[in-house]
Amino acid sequence: MSGQDADVTSRFSERILRLLERVEHRVAKTPAEKEAVYRLRYEAYIRNGLIEARDDERLRDQRYDDAANTWITATFIDGELAATTRVNFGNSEGAILPSLFVFSDVILPHLRAGRVIVDFTRAAARLEASKRYPELPYIALRPGYMAAEHFDADFAVATARAEHLAFYRRVFHFVPWCEPRFYPNVTAKIACMGAEFHAVRDRIETRHPFFCSTAAEREALFGPAPPHRPVSPLPEYEPLVGA
Repeated sequence: MSGQDADVTSRFSERILRLLERVEHRVAKTPAEKEAVYRLRYEAYIRNGLIEARDDERLRDQRYDDAANTWITATFIDGELAATTRVNFGNSEGAILPSLFVFSDVILPHLRAGRVIVDFTRAAARLEASKRYPELPYIALRPGYMAAEHFDADFAVATARAEHLAFYRRVFHFVPWCEPRFYPNVTAKIACMGAEFHAVRDRIETRHPFFCSTAAEREALFGPAPPHRPVSPLPEYEPLVGA
């Protein structure tokens, strides 16, 4: 990275760190809190042409939103709901993970090996907040990154449409694990991306220090941290050829 690029990155990070002083991440728990998230998702997905219109104007995935290993995070700026990301955690082949439904061939081998996967999906933002805060995508996905830290993930995984792959590659060092595929009830093809979390964490936090969090902040979202486990070397994961 050149000195000029480093300076731009530093100013960008400082701007987000200042904005974080006005941000609160929560987990939607009550019916009213979840309803607000489902409506925000719907508005965002309709706006981007990703789903067909629905009479109830809600986007809820009962299997994944109601699972015991799910945290529906809500990000507030100055007390107003601005964005959301869903986080799922799994470490066995019986785990309920959204990515597992369509991408079982790339996800299941890791679960069978007992690897810990944190899967963040259903990222969405309110239009007015997106216009006001161009940094919102980074802040909205911060709970997903915090979850990978909290659960000592071997792999952080996301499913994203083609135009968002560059963002995940640049910010989180994710690589595509397969070609984009048709996804149920979504009009765009979706790709599965991931990264070995322990291998990329330091690079991410050096470039974007606003992803750092305290143990207290993580526990407020996700509950007590699981027991520490030694991090064993992972086999080299082959990214998608040509990606």
